[in-house]
Amino acid sequence: MSYRSPVRDILFSLKAVAGLPEMIGSELDADCDWETISSVVAEAGRFATEEIAPLNRAGDLIGARYENGVVAMPAGFGDVYRRWAEAGWGGVSAPAEFGGMGLPHQVNVACTEIWNGASMAFALCPLLTEGAIGALKAFGSRELLDLYLPKMIAGRWTGTMNLTEPQAGSDLNAVRTRAERAGDGSYRIFGQKIFITYGEHDMVENIVHLVLARLPDAPAGTRGLSLFLAPKFLINPDGSLGQRNDLRCASIEHKLGIHASPTCVMIYGENEGAKAWLIGEENRGLAAMFVMMNAARLAVGTQGVGVGERAYQQALAFARERRQGRGPKGGDGMAPIIEHADVQRMLMTMKANVQAARGVCHLTAASLDLASHGRTAEARAAGADRAALLTPIAKAFSSDIGDEAASLGVQVHGGMGFIEETGAAQHTRDSRIAAIYEGANGVQAIDLVQRKLPLAGGETVRNEIAGIRSVARQVAGTGGDGFGGTAAVLSDAADALDAATIAMRGWLQSDQESALAGAAQYLRLFGLTLGGACLAKAGLAAEALAVQGNGGELARVGLARFFAEKLLPVAPGLARAIAAGSASQQTHEAILADSA
Repeated sequence: MSYRSPVRDILFSLKAVAGLPEMIGSELDADCDWETISSVVAEAGRFATEEIAPLNRAGDLIGARYENGVVAMPAGFGDVYRRWAEAGWGGVSAPAEFGGMGLPHQVNVACTEIWNGASMAFALCPLLTEGAIGALKAFGSRELLDLYLPKMIAGRWTGTMNLTEPQAGSDLNAVRTRAERAGDGSYRIFGQKIFITYGEHDMVENIVHLVLARLPDAPAGTRGLSLFLAPKFLINPDGSLGQRNDLRCASIEHKLGIHASPTCVMIYGENEGAKAWLIGEENRGLAAMFVMMNAARLAVGTQGVGVGERAYQQALAFARERRQGRGPKGGDGMAPIIEHADVQRMLMTMKANVQAARGVCHLTAASLDLASHGRTAEARAAGADRAALLTPIAKAFSSDIGDEAASLGVQVHGGMGFIEETGAAQHTRDSRIAAIYEGANGVQAIDLVQRKLPLAGGETVRNEIAGIRSVARQVAGTGGDGFGGTAAVLSDAADALDAATIAMRGWLQSDQESALAGAAQYLRLFGLTLGGACLAKAGLAAEALAVQGNGGELARVGLARFFAEKLLPVAPGLARAIAAGSASQQTHEAILADSA
């Protein structure tokens, strides 16, 4: 089944949920308008549908291939990537000063979903490059910016993130890659990095590696990490490519999914050391790397939305064609399985969850836009705090949703979903990594609870809950009968989230183990409740259009109702689980030993 970029749904969410047109007019210092943004997203959708999506199946079957240090991409990837880069897609929200379009980050998030829906493996290359551009722009010297940013934004060079080592995954205290100062102001890097996405490939002329390493006299732990830029090819004084740097890809991993995305083992400094340049200050590398990681975390949440959307589209098409049993309307012969209530439930769950997660990602991107381009210092500070709060939710909730939607897609296909030829299994295999990389979702939950709830003395999270309650009141006051119990359930969920927040803040003061034990459930509760508010806002906007004579979007009211009445009632139960603390886990040693 071919993929169709969901341009209409994305634009509706940007407008009704994130409020992008109003932000452009009043809150953002941005030189663009809604018509331009709509055209850009529509063209991205066309390119993804016609050019990228056809690569997806072959990329999964053939995959990237490694031989003698060279990584060959599947046929067609290089050609499509070059057309993608020539069209300017590498610089959607990059600064115009260096050749980018300079559009709001919300537009880039919209495009990120579109690329990932078409082919997650293809989209991972620009995803990492975008993060590297952000880190370099925030902390790089002017010399590095002028030398590297224009070609990275133009897509001629790609970027990577080098954090993980065999002994250092989520715990970066264990990083052993070392850096040594050279006499000319540069550095030399020695060590090994693993799980490096697009660390080597044949689609571009140069690859720019951002590498975390430790200087000899650095403090222990993460306080002693520095960030360095090490290109595959060194740059001559005239800007041309020079000699090969002392770094190489030793192998690529054989993975469950994203087969066309080369996941590399990188070796630095087998000879004189990989030549590199400092980004930011010595021993302050984690601050620079977090710029890249936070951008990647929102992008990974958006990956979940993109893959979930593609899995939904394929499941819907299959359900309309596949015939089994008699439908509720009776009649002779077998009915399309979409007429069966349980198949309808699965499809509605996929669609509602994906659109809820899309709204959460768009709200996060809107906060980032406000943090960067708000008209006042107060607006920028509030935007930064809200973005910090929502980023772990967008990453973890949305990537979980993508995984769940892909799994339901297999179920809709029945036995054929378990057969590779249908393509449904690929979505499950591809989506599974999103909950793991760029900070496992459990780590995101801990970050949310320990670091984000205390922001601004708790005011940031209180404002978010107040916003959800405001949506519930709007539905109660102006929503029509089509919303059913949406207002009441959303209000109950907001109360549950508020109670869980109070409980969690209490655990943080008195019982860290209980806070950690409930962190994942707290993030899920937050994501579901905020997602329900996003769908309700979309429903209210659709109802307003109907009043104006345009009823074409009224299905969004029914989707908000389905989410509220069928998926959101778990909120009070999650709050009770959080309030229960860690007592039920205290006997884990005996329980797990008995299980063994």
